[in-house]
Amino acid sequence: MPKKILIMGLPGAGKTYLAERLAPLINATWLNADKVRKDAEDWDFSPEGRQRQANRMKNLAQKSIDLGKHVIADFVCPTPKTRDDFNADTVIWMDTIKEGRFADTNKMFVPPEKVEFRIKEKSGEIWAFKIANTIEKYIWDNKKPTAQMLGRWQPWHAGHQKLFEEIIKKTGQVNIMVRDVQGIGDNPFNFETVKKNIEIALKDYGGRIKISLVPNLTNICYGRGVGYKIEEIVLDEKTQKISATEIRKKLRLDGKL
Repeated sequence: MPKKILIMGLPGAGKTYLAERLAPLINATWLNADKVRKDAEDWDFSPEGRQRQANRMKNLAQKSIDLGKHVIADFVCPTPKTRDDFNADTVIWMDTIKEGRFADTNKMFVPPEKVEFRIKEKSGEIWAFKIANTIEKYIWDNKKPTAQMLGRWQPWHAGHQKLFEEIIKKTGQVNIMVRDVQGIGDNPFNFETVKKNIEIALKDYGGRIKISLVPNLTNICYGRGVGYKIEEIVLDEKTQKISATEIRKKLRLDGKL
């Protein structure tokens, strides 16, 4: 069933940034407010002009719905009336700024009372994956380009989470390989525990992840022209300092191991 999706919020909140990344994930038509106004040669931002724009966006969106396609409309949609007229199936409020660059828009803007997603930070890529998974179930495809993460994940922590969020941007699906190291050195968790922890942390990504047990891989060797690349993902210094070893020590002190 095709969905009519509204990404709304003040100018500069990140609507277009999110829309641009969400649209290809669900094969949606993308209606950008500025482009629609330009095509209509209508730059009237009075209350009447904004209402006209909402109805214009609604009519254009309906054309895609009639063709069986999801549609994403990113525009301010500042009042309850404009939102009621557009009548979206899914409303995403980019609540990332308190004021935009236009005083008249700030004065007119009425925060929505009910939305499906209220986003308070500008992290469009990650939210795009989360939202896409709620709109259209993703089915893993072995033939699609896939990124790989290999590690012990003893336990999965915030640093791993940030690493995953960077890696999934590369291909849209990630194979997480868990080294079979329980009982070796300071590695207490079995595969099922590790897998469960990862699944809980990445529940918003649905079928975009695959978790598998692999031998205790210690060497990765390859010949030339192998058709893939090995890439280091460098995160911020604070994240890089997160240590699974220190987390395990704390778990022992707290009696959780």
